[in-house]
Amino acid sequence: MKNVFYYDSPLGTIGIAENGTGITDLFYGKELPGGAEARETGLLQRAAQQLSEYFEGKRRAFDLPLQAQGTPFQKRVWQALCEIPYGQTRSYGEIAASLGNPKAGRAVGAANHRNPIAIVVPCHRVIGADGSLVGYASGLDIKRKLLALESGIVEDAFRGGRAC
Repeated sequence: MKNVFYYDSPLGTIGIAENGTGITDLFYGKELPGGAEARETGLLQRAAQQLSEYFEGKRRAFDLPLQAQGTPFQKRVWQALCEIPYGQTRSYGEIAASLGNPKAGRAVGAANHRNPIAIVVPCHRVIGADGSLVGYASGLDIKRKLLALESGIVEDAFRGGRAC
């Protein structure tokens, strides 16, 4: 059984889900994952607090137990995403090369797209080989704002209201 709770953020409503041991999902909007119950828990409160600190520019790394469901390859990609330092980016090809398969850029992109714990597992830090902002499941506007935040432009990142 998953517990999910919804929090307001500068990007709109964010849902966070946990399974009693770790965070399983973080998503924009108010979708309710299958088998989930709307209930706030201590772990969800802790995750929300860390997200709030992140959006305020006070937190650069998350300290939460994660329980993402995926294939072994997807989990390796998601772990590689967590190793991208705050404020930096990597290309899909660079991630593939770090995993020992430099030709797996498209597979890395597919795994990146299926990341169930956005922001905490920083898929927004992955860009195209030419430095362009490509692909973000929740839209390039949100990706742009997250990268601006991590570049130290907190005020500009959320100017103009909510992205969602």
